[in-house]
Amino acid sequence: MKKICPVCNQEFEGRSDKKFCCDQCRNTYNNNKYADFSNQTRNINRILKSNRKILSDFFAKGVTKLNKERLLKAGYNFDYLTNIYTTRTGNTYHYCYDFGITNIEDNYFLIVEKKEYID
Repeated sequence: MKKICPVCNQEFEGRSDKKFCCDQCRNTYNNNKYADFSNQTRNINRILKSNRKILSDFFAKGVTKLNKERLLKAGYNFDYLTNIYTTRTGNTYHYCYDFGITNIEDNYFLIVEKKEYID
């Protein structure tokens, strides 16, 4: 039974459940199908990595207390984080992978590092 490839529109033969004429057409079809999802995921991961790098750089320099404006100027995006941890005393830490921040006073944040992975 002859079939038509949905990507290149060429006729091909094969198993009854075969949909594409070759691996290249199959890959092209799937890459196009998931392109929007991949781009969105890639953009979010880029922002998260950037946030982590900003916190890591400040922490490595010994800067653990800084104001919101300094974080924003460095490019930190407060809308993206990987975890929120609230302590028994009610302090809330917003983590980006292994580095977190907590609001300690008006527009001042403390940077902390978590050594083990956070559940």
